[in-house]
Amino acid sequence: MTLSYEQRAAGVAFLQRHASADIHCHPGRFFLSGLPPGAPAIRALGEPFEERAISELQAGNVSAGLFAAVSDLRLLEVTPAGIHSNRDFEAGEALADYQRQLAELKAFAEKRGLAKGLSTADVDQAHRHHQTAAVFAIEGGDFIEDRLDRVHAAFAEGVRAITIVHYHVNQIGDIQTQSPVYGGLTPLGKSIVGELNRAGIIIDLAHATFEVARGVMEISTKPVMISHSNLATPTANHPRLISAEHAKLVTATGGIIGAWPSGFGQASFADFIDSIQRLLDTVGIDHVAIGTDMDANYKPVLRSYRDWSLIPAALLARGMHEAEVAKVLGANFVRVFGANLTRSST
Repeated sequence: MTLSYEQRAAGVAFLQRHASADIHCHPGRFFLSGLPPGAPAIRALGEPFEERAISELQAGNVSAGLFAAVSDLRLLEVTPAGIHSNRDFEAGEALADYQRQLAELKAFAEKRGLAKGLSTADVDQAHRHHQTAAVFAIEGGDFIEDRLDRVHAAFAEGVRAITIVHYHVNQIGDIQTQSPVYGGLTPLGKSIVGELNRAGIIIDLAHATFEVARGVMEISTKPVMISHSNLATPTANHPRLISAEHAKLVTATGGIIGAWPSGFGQASFADFIDSIQRLLDTVGIDHVAIGTDMDANYKPVLRSYRDWSLIPAALLARGMHEAEVAKVLGANFVRVFGANLTRSST
């Protein structure tokens, strides 16, 4: 889509006035730092590029990002058919790699001058100071194993969101990209959901099947999210996309869906804006956010945070009110973040 100079300027000005959040990202592929040279993940994805990522976040004026470590990274392989796990964890491996990535994430945030992202106040403060708050997230609950105390330890270490499943079928439930193993959420998964609620950690249902989502929604006392997905359409029906029923299940109790600028069913930035509008039409203005999967996305139609302002610019150009765009760009996430932190004084 073609935006005029004035429309682009309106997007930049919008971000000066309103806090914005990317609810799922991997800036600079920080999760690769600390791996030995020649590690399979580095061979597949390339070396991390943290300095460039920080300059792009600053240029884009992104108030907060959910910086996601990848819990099952050691197990994954990239093939022409997609990403798959090729083995199970060895004893102690899941926890050890979670600890490595969390340490790298903390070092990345401190070294690069990112603001803390432990609370909604931190997001607001980062916006006011033209900084980016790093909200720590983990993609995959594998490291929890059967130790519920690790949920509370993760919160104490700064983790504020956990995508409960990823590409490895773990102890919690089934994934979208593999045939069902459990038929939904496991009994242990139910216990983990309860602990995540109690700890104040946002439950992220990206990658989880509809049956897992339904199991979570029967238990969760806090609003949840699907951090990065879009609605399936007659011409786009990849397993990582969701049905309207799936979306409404998650948003019925206040949850949010992060619109995802991936190459699944989208070939252009304009297609991504169409996907945002489709979500808005389906679940309503209070339940849509943005989850870019930046720097680890599949054929992205939004490639850099330098283009972050194009999202509000395009939504405003399509006739949305500024207050509505503010909800999509950040306020909806901040509401869910705050609702999950009600048990915490952080």
